[in-house]
Amino acid sequence: MNPRVIEVKPEKDFSLLLTFSNGEKKRFDVKPYLGIGIFKDLKDLSLFYSVKPFLGSIQWANGLDLCPDTLYTESK
Repeated sequence: MNPRVIEVKPEKDFSLLLTFSNGEKKRFDVKPYLGIGIFKDLKDLSLFYSVKPFLGSIQWANGLDLCPDTLYTESK
């Protein structure tokens, strides 16, 4: 099992600075998702900035979330 998210900080460039349970810090680029379905809603910066850690992953105020394994493996 991959490490889980314990902290998230949204950035102006639609990326997320993530801190994982193993101490690693990585950046996840949300831009490729912004044209897909409900992810389009994240173009609203007030919604994008509402992201919080949630059960080892992240979640926005509208209930949208991402798989913690995706966050870990696709972050740089």
